[in-house]
Amino acid sequence: MASISYTSYLAHKAINSSMGKEDYSLRVQIMQAKPILAVVLLQFGYAGLSIIAKHALDAGMNHYTFIVYRHVIAAAVIAPFAIVLERKRWPRMTFSIFAKIMLMGLLEPVIDQNLYYVGMKNTTATFTTAMSNIIPAFTFLIALVLRLEKVNLRRLHSQAKVVGTMVTVGGAMLMTLVKGPVPDLPWTKGRHHHQSSTSQQQHPIKGALMIAAGCVCWACFLNLQAHTVKSYPAQLSLTTLICLMGALEGAIVTLIIEHSNASIWVIPKGPTLCAVLYGGIVCSAIAYYIQGVIMGEKGPVFVSSFNPLSMIIVAILSSFIFAEALHLGMVLGAVVIIIGLYLILWGKSKDQPEGVQLLPIDQQMARMNGNAETLNGDSVTKVTVEECV
Repeated sequence: MASISYTSYLAHKAINSSMGKEDYSLRVQIMQAKPILAVVLLQFGYAGLSIIAKHALDAGMNHYTFIVYRHVIAAAVIAPFAIVLERKRWPRMTFSIFAKIMLMGLLEPVIDQNLYYVGMKNTTATFTTAMSNIIPAFTFLIALVLRLEKVNLRRLHSQAKVVGTMVTVGGAMLMTLVKGPVPDLPWTKGRHHHQSSTSQQQHPIKGALMIAAGCVCWACFLNLQAHTVKSYPAQLSLTTLICLMGALEGAIVTLIIEHSNASIWVIPKGPTLCAVLYGGIVCSAIAYYIQGVIMGEKGPVFVSSFNPLSMIIVAILSSFIFAEALHLGMVLGAVVIIIGLYLILWGKSKDQPEGVQLLPIDQQMARMNGNAETLNGDSVTKVTVEECV
């Protein structure tokens, strides 16, 4: 009876093969588009935080306590989902995994973010996001060292990834160094370009060095997270532990550096509270989880290669909201970055994930219409679709 039932199933599949082929093609396209859409939305989230955080920093927000409260909120938001959805399948916590979580909490929530916001305080939101475009290059180099990324320079798609990384960094440098004329945009026409009230207190070189050091830490964090996901695949729980560890280590650093200033622990209403809530929920809880899931499938280079989009979004939003000067060099740099990003994505699309073999649609349908074997006890019964139609 089992053989007859399975044979009927194969016959049904053969009759609906044409419809199944179209459905399969659509599903493949949707699956391929999901990671790209998710990372693009992440960059919109990061861009929003850059503008909100810059406004809050100019208003006097302390970046040490901001980072601590941000990750406390992130852990509080994501922990209930981790307990409810992953409690029954928590991986075994080993010393190696715990050490990696501690290091991730130190690299990104503490070192990277403190350097990033100090650099932002000494520059502008657009400059900070422009400097952050060196992250894909650092991530790519570290991933090569850790063998998380494979490159064969004899293959065209590997050459595209290398060239795309260099083009992306070149576009970021073009945006940063080349000014040029300021085009009259429809939404800034008739408005004076915004000059920051703290421009006299800015130190671009000092800020650039701090941002660059933070980018190295962020690249290390991405690669370490991609490596840890393989041994601790519970993404929600991992995100919660990273945020908790980041909040704890950040609090220790804050108490050491700002031990004589207890007033910094009071979060005033306004831009500071908005930055804490937005950063904790969107850019820590949601972002850590989504990028962890995507890196488990696509790798750290794929995630970091979308960072240039955040710079473009910040530049456009700053010109739209604050009427900041959007120089021609920024526009040209954005075009170059998009070209580099396309090269990286094309190269990544040609990579074959380990352990996964995605056959062409025709071969998938041929398997569906071909011979099938079914087990009936200890014997094997071989049937074909043509025999049962």
